[in-house]
Amino acid sequence: MTHRRIWLVAGEDSGDQLGAKLIRALRTLSPEALTLGGVGGEAMEAEGFRSLFPIDDVAVMGYLPVLARARTLLRRIRETVDDVVAGRPDVLVIIDSPGFTHAVATRVRKRLPDLPIVDYVSPSVWAWRPWRAKGMVPFIDHVLALLPFEPEAHRRLGGPACTYVGHPLIERLAELRPSPEETALREGRPPILAVLPGSRRSEIERLMPVFGRAVAELVRRVGPVEIELPAVSRHRALIERLAAAWERQPRIVHGEAAKLATFRRARAALAASGTVTLELALAGVPMVVAYKVSRVEEVIARRLIQVPTIVLPNLILSENAMPEFVQADCTPDRLAETLAPLLAGGPARRTQLDALARIDGEMRLPGDEEPSRAAARIVLEARRAA
Repeated sequence: MTHRRIWLVAGEDSGDQLGAKLIRALRTLSPEALTLGGVGGEAMEAEGFRSLFPIDDVAVMGYLPVLARARTLLRRIRETVDDVVAGRPDVLVIIDSPGFTHAVATRVRKRLPDLPIVDYVSPSVWAWRPWRAKGMVPFIDHVLALLPFEPEAHRRLGGPACTYVGHPLIERLAELRPSPEETALREGRPPILAVLPGSRRSEIERLMPVFGRAVAELVRRVGPVEIELPAVSRHRALIERLAAAWERQPRIVHGEAAKLATFRRARAALAASGTVTLELALAGVPMVVAYKVSRVEEVIARRLIQVPTIVLPNLILSENAMPEFVQADCTPDRLAETLAPLLAGGPARRTQLDALARIDGEMRLPGDEEPSRAAARIVLEARRAA
């Protein structure tokens, strides 16, 4: 029996989840036996994958944490490159985490120049540091994009070949869509407002006080509102402490299942910019989006950010359908004023619902193919660019 050798290199939990689904799809589609190697986490290991070392060794974000662990990171990069070279795979798939995976890919390309390298998840070249797209060409043969506008961005910026393979959230639509009973709750009284203050500590610390005052002002404008706040597990204590100072206390829920249940019941949402806005959009929840960073980060962002909106559903729709309030515009009064008609109903709510209804059409793949299967097909067909 012939074998196909595929090495996968992930650098954090989200990449590990994508890698696990990719492994399942590869085994379904491949007529050959597969030999797998590389770096992954618990989800990939549950699929029978053996990681070269624990993924936590390289799952580091932020300048200071990276500097603090630079020696370990450099050692793990060298070990990963050596492992790929020794394994001589038919294709190398790097998954997200460009700080780690691109460092691996550039070194592998020098030592195995004919090895096809596929990058699963495009860096946000369309948003900031657009020169990265062209810079990927020497060491990336194909990019598998999670967002439908990314292939055009790479074409425009001179990046590698890029194919939209679908966002993993498409595979979870059944979990995001309300049942008839949940739809009744969404339309009932008092309305349920989902509040999502972010997943990083800095986001939570900046947005929680503003969101608390916005909620209090909203209740004064529209009357009783049930507030549900799905908390990120690793920041549970921080969220509970900051929420204790709110005039209107939220019901804090924990865990992925509870978060999705909130989305299925919520009439509207107040959310930090991020992937959660795409989850809300696919769940059909009208939203107001907010974000705040430090003054230094704001100055840098104004120089580097290349897009007219930071809201993913807006970028997908090519329309600023979901209102966003950033930096000085992110005030309790403005947030409450914009949320009120989304709870009450009327033209503002209907306009958002109409826009959200188009998200599916923009994100679904032909024949409703699953994203992991679409990604696996390209991996199995990968060839070194000429």
